[in-house]
Amino acid sequence: MSSTNSQKPSASIIFIFGGSGDLNQRKLTPALYNLFIDGWMPEKFAIVGLGRSEYSNEKFRSHLLEGIQQFSRRKDENGKWAAFSESVSYLQMDAEDAASYKKITDTIQKFKSDWNVEANVIFYLAVAPQLVPDIAKKLGESSVCKDTKSTRIVVEKPFGHDLQSAHDLNTLLAELFKEDQIFRIDHYLGKETVQNILALRFANALFEPIWNRNYIDHVQITVAETVGVEERGGYYEQSGALRDMVQNHILQLMCMVAMEAPVNFEANEIRNKKVDVLNAIKKITKEEVRDYAVRGQYGEGWLKGKKVNGYREEEKVDKRSNVETFVAAKFYIDNWRWDKVPFYVRTGKYMHQKTSVINIQFKPAPHYAFPEEAAETWRPNRLTISIQPEMDIRLRFQAKRPGQSMTLNPVDMIFSYKDVYPEDHEPEAYETLLLDVMEGNPAQFMRADQVEAAWAVVMPIIEAWQQRAPNHFPNYSPDSWGPEDAEALIAKDGHNWITLAPKENK
Repeated sequence: MSSTNSQKPSASIIFIFGGSGDLNQRKLTPALYNLFIDGWMPEKFAIVGLGRSEYSNEKFRSHLLEGIQQFSRRKDENGKWAAFSESVSYLQMDAEDAASYKKITDTIQKFKSDWNVEANVIFYLAVAPQLVPDIAKKLGESSVCKDTKSTRIVVEKPFGHDLQSAHDLNTLLAELFKEDQIFRIDHYLGKETVQNILALRFANALFEPIWNRNYIDHVQITVAETVGVEERGGYYEQSGALRDMVQNHILQLMCMVAMEAPVNFEANEIRNKKVDVLNAIKKITKEEVRDYAVRGQYGEGWLKGKKVNGYREEEKVDKRSNVETFVAAKFYIDNWRWDKVPFYVRTGKYMHQKTSVINIQFKPAPHYAFPEEAAETWRPNRLTISIQPEMDIRLRFQAKRPGQSMTLNPVDMIFSYKDVYPEDHEPEAYETLLLDVMEGNPAQFMRADQVEAAWAVVMPIIEAWQQRAPNHFPNYSPDSWGPEDAEALIAKDGHNWITLAPKENK
């Protein structure tokens, strides 16, 4: 949900801490490069990678070009990289050395002097979470961030490890910066289909009147991955699926589905509505956790014909680790719109299918007027919002099959981005969000109270699981849909997990 106008952002200087790291090579520079090709970068811009590693500007650009060729939706075409890379440079510095920050000040002054214009200054902290507080302190204490209108700091997830650490980090940042300067980034919120949820709900008279407990039976959100923890074992040991996916990505999707209609699309109005949802989620007690949440950990097995390790055999993982790689949970939102409507969520590694999908299951229509044979294939209406790998929205409804008998079948009406906009390349999430940062539009970024409200939702589960070690890990095989307990969680309410068949390649 980027700018509502077509003007380019003001001149911008983007400093990337961790400039030689994986995130910059895979995501940030490819996103900025695509914005450049599409004509969204400012007339005057500079991208400065910061890090301890020794790089000449040429070597740094070559390193980033490898990322463009491997990870970007567009490769180096027609000399575009050469033009873009003229604005890319590298500055070697030790982020822990306060004196080194003068290099940043000098660099800013040089660009402003050369350009003869004022410029936005953006500090993107693409570094390990434990380094964020120290870098933020040194930036806040230096003179570079005193202009609160044009200076911004971007902080990657995870934002905190629990409610207390998130609160502490928010307190620290609030002492150094104004809230409008702080952009807590969650790349899921930049995905086209996620942003389209608001358009679907609030730009169509068809959906909003039935978007409530009177017509919706339950909601399911699935974010499944077909990979394990890969080289991230050390990080995952400190995180787990609940912290890594549910606390941020999945709860944000819940907010998009459940929020009330905003009065306008101002950033704080949107974020206020999301915080209202998080505050309304029924707080479960630690004693109730077993009835509301299920955890799992993958063991060794086979995936797509390949033998894979169990989580405990992964690199940098404790051989007796109790960290969960799968979570399924049930939430209720205690307000008028969603009273007694369950929201089921699940996420896991080494799942059978890579998918991020939201299913809105409507209550069944009465079918007493139809003959018995019509009821055999009766299915309730369902709205499916597929975020990845397919980007589409499907509405399932009942229709009569051709023939002499009244036989009904569920059919899908599908809006597919690729089919409707074949010439338009959907921007990657980071493209949308980085443009928002340059424009100073925080609507799709987490506000301090939003982060803490999300942590408050999952803290009873975290604390209960810390106090009660699982005695059955590992408890699911790769290429499955998780442990049996996840099926039981939803089955006891009379439901089952909805799994879509992958779309066939034509």
